[in-house]
Amino acid sequence: MLQLFFAVAFSAVPLTLYVPPVRSLNLFLDAIQNFLHHTALYALRAYPRFHFALSRILSNLNRRFTR
Repeated sequence: MLQLFFAVAFSAVPLTLYVPPVRSLNLFLDAIQNFLHHTALYALRAYPRFHFALSRILSNLNRRFTR
């Protein structure tokens, strides 16, 4: 039983290297939240421009091929 305990314990130790400490995780989550906030603001501003440009292109193609 003791050998099984040590086998499980030593196999789980490398996995702890992939999990950051809580204080680093908070900074990481804060950075991600700021990134998503700024990205969402840009996407909301840029979406009407893309929609307008795409509709103009498609309407021109539609007029060109329906003649």
